[in-house]
Amino acid sequence: MKKTRKLGHTDIEVAAIAYGCMGQTHSYGKVQAREDMVALLRYAQEAGYTMFDTAPAYGDLNEQYLGEAMCPFREKVVIATKFGILHMQDSGAGAEMSSSRESILRQADESLKRLGTDYIDLYYQHRIDPKVEPEEVAETMKELHKAGKIRAWGVSFAPVDYIRRAHAVFPLDAIENMYNFVDRGDEAVYFPLCEELGLTYVSACPLAKGLLSGRLNKESTYREGDWRGRMPLFGDEAMDKNRPLLELLDKYAAEKNATPAQISLAWEITKKPYIIPIPGTTKMERVKENIGGLSIELTDAEMREIEAALSQMDIVGMHS
Repeated sequence: MKKTRKLGHTDIEVAAIAYGCMGQTHSYGKVQAREDMVALLRYAQEAGYTMFDTAPAYGDLNEQYLGEAMCPFREKVVIATKFGILHMQDSGAGAEMSSSRESILRQADESLKRLGTDYIDLYYQHRIDPKVEPEEVAETMKELHKAGKIRAWGVSFAPVDYIRRAHAVFPLDAIENMYNFVDRGDEAVYFPLCEELGLTYVSACPLAKGLLSGRLNKESTYREGDWRGRMPLFGDEAMDKNRPLLELLDKYAAEKNATPAQISLAWEITKKPYIIPIPGTTKMERVKENIGGLSIELTDAEMREIEAALSQMDIVGMHS
């Protein structure tokens, strides 16, 4: 299992597990302190992470924290950020989309300013704008690339036809979708697409909001503003149905002297050579634990055993 990944058609190479910054300022009920998160991000870089995923939609501070943290070693890291969502409530509802050329150019400059850099390594369309055709978005990406403001581009949660149309105008390098043990729908459609078009698959929520860490149960409580407190995935019925999966992770974790989270991440990067999971955390020990997934080896036989076991389970996903 290769421990690094090439980003799409570029010569950019990153560690096969990246760091997702969202939780530092969004969706878990608390905005973390700047000095703590800057220190955490620098620790992550020292621990071996080379790609960091942020977005303006997580609040202006998210990009600012990352920019400040990475400033001393900007050339050594890959920064992925996004455009297309102007405003998003902490609940995730009420997002305002904008992907016109003028809007994207403005959003790019604003992100560059917050990040304190003059280029973005990977620039995603966070969500598609129904008012703008994919060809127009791709032309704008070509313009930004020519200007040296972006090195690669991608789309997040976009339909297959949209991806194909955009790719035909200016080739994409990555897509970011949700993939994990409980949400495997993309295997049938998006994995073949990545193979056909040479795209990297960036896996959002690889630990299913912490479910696959093995640390949450029916008795777990969540602070006000934490999405998980109202997600069916963490309700009693779903937790009961997913118990066999969590027991399977516990079994492999015990055999490999690893944690359930490390098994989940190792499974993803062993599954396909173009997958990059981006787990997020605000805890130093989890930063180290997650990158440790790179050192867990799952054999072909073990991968087949896992697949066979999954096929027998009635798994509840995040959007079931």
